[in-house]
Amino acid sequence: MSTPVLEVRNLVTELPIRAGVLRREVGRVQAVSDVSFDLMPNETLGVVGESGCGKTTLGRSLLRLIEPTSGSVRLGDVEITTADRKSMIGIRSRLQMVFQDPYASLNPRIPVRDIIAEPMRIHGVSKDEAAERVADLLRRVGLLPEHGNRYPHEFSGGQRQRIGIARSLALRPRIIILDEPVSALDVSIQAQVLNLLAEIQDEFQLSYVFIAHDLSVVRHTSDRVAVMYLGKIVEIGIRDEIYDTPAHPYTHSLLSAVPVADPRRERSRQRIILQGDVPSPANPPAGCRFHTRCPIAQDRCRTDAPELRTVVSGQQVACHFPLEPGQTLVDISSR
Repeated sequence: MSTPVLEVRNLVTELPIRAGVLRREVGRVQAVSDVSFDLMPNETLGVVGESGCGKTTLGRSLLRLIEPTSGSVRLGDVEITTADRKSMIGIRSRLQMVFQDPYASLNPRIPVRDIIAEPMRIHGVSKDEAAERVADLLRRVGLLPEHGNRYPHEFSGGQRQRIGIARSLALRPRIIILDEPVSALDVSIQAQVLNLLAEIQDEFQLSYVFIAHDLSVVRHTSDRVAVMYLGKIVEIGIRDEIYDTPAHPYTHSLLSAVPVADPRRERSRQRIILQGDVPSPANPPAGCRFHTRCPIAQDRCRTDAPELRTVVSGQQVACHFPLEPGQTLVDISSR
């Protein structure tokens, strides 16, 4: 077995709730709650879930762009959560991020060459070497070296995202966290960026944490998939097992919303419409957090919080009554 490049254990991130003119803290919301997973070399781990489930907060917590409240994030033999400011500079040379919005993640006041070269300058790369590497990175992401003289507003959304990818590669990291990297792009441009990410992964031997809400994109790009609900991972496993035989009721309902290309299959399959709204993360329900919307919840679900446990090799689920292979949520809930 390979050694994980990133080990996350019991990660918790709480965010303050502020109110009033003075923005005083009136409470806290647990955006990430007891999350654990390993990221293997050259692997893509997809993280999916509804808006507000904590995916982006998780990604930012791994880099300490948002400070975790507790838990452990280990990059090799380095503990990220307790590293001092000077150590974090070195850590971020190995762990980088591509942000969701290609319009907001680039400084509009400086040319592209300086945007890509800035991480190198911080880490002491000489000016000549940085210029050479910037030109090379621009070529690798499908742009021309002379594009480095332009400003971000002169590029399309897809080109800006390519610039963001080039910047993330500037320090030759081992891991890149991709936060909805194609959600702001047209479908045709999405395919180009996804293909570029796959090529770069092979070339640089990278590991990805791929955060997205588009389940079709995640299936295309990921080796394993983690499903989040209300701050927790409710199911994690090999991609095909998650998509073909989901064990958690929430995963099953989420996948039922994915469009199918075959019109006959699309017309014949049953959508699973969950009742009720997602509970407030500031006041999550006791027991299983999904029980308020789960069509097969029982008394135990309302009091006991389930832990992630292995149901089949390579697939873990946090559910007291997981679905068996071949079972559907529609069949069980109609009994």
